[in-house]
Amino acid sequence: MDLNLIKNTAIGAAYKSAEIINQFSGNLTRITQKGPIDLVTEADIASEKNIITEIRKRFPDHDILAEESGLTRTKAAEGRWIIDPLDGTTNFTHQIPAYAISIAFAADNDIKVGVVLNPVSGELFTGVRNQGAALNGRPIHVSDRKTLSECVVATGFSYDVRLMLDPVITRLRQCLAAVRGIRRMGAAALDLCFVACGRFDGFWEEDLKPWDTAAGWLIAEEAGARITDFSGNSYELEQKQILATNSHIHHDMQAVLKI
Repeated sequence: MDLNLIKNTAIGAAYKSAEIINQFSGNLTRITQKGPIDLVTEADIASEKNIITEIRKRFPDHDILAEESGLTRTKAAEGRWIIDPLDGTTNFTHQIPAYAISIAFAADNDIKVGVVLNPVSGELFTGVRNQGAALNGRPIHVSDRKTLSECVVATGFSYDVRLMLDPVITRLRQCLAAVRGIRRMGAAALDLCFVACGRFDGFWEEDLKPWDTAAGWLIAEEAGARITDFSGNSYELEQKQILATNSHIHHDMQAVLKI
């Protein structure tokens, strides 16, 4: 399996989608709701269509799991692509420049390649299993901070947050008392990449989908991050909790998130 070809295909698709998304920025004519606060725009749809088209040109037999169109299976799939065509749609609709295109490739139940591109900043995060992670082609690594009081961490809130306010607020309160600062980006793929390059020392969230975390998970791991659920169990794409840290503060973050 040529992971370099897969990586280059993902990068090419991401850059084309960035052009599409940037054309829609500030020019949206249709915004619909999948839930009370879960938005989808024509930019999401056009970006996803482009990514799938680009993948199918080179890998017509691969499965594709995409946020807007769901899972498309093939008879003899050698792998699966996991796509978020626009992670951070709410930010995008409000013209807040914190959103990304996220493309991952998995084989044998393991993420092999991850690509995350911010269409506004042009920052391209990449990772290949056992080959490290990079930002715009330069190797990146997690931070080396070891004390929570020196750390900046990030979190996010699920679309169902109004139904689970008590545990969310409890964890937020406990973490606020322990760390230097908390940020809420609104795009999990970027949160994980920011852990990967040391901007954030940790990140936690609940109820994310596979397309939210697949690429960022690999990129962060390849940069030295530890990723589990809140209790320290191995993370899987279908899990409801994710905790990603620079590894040094992992046990302390688990303690802070315990309720």
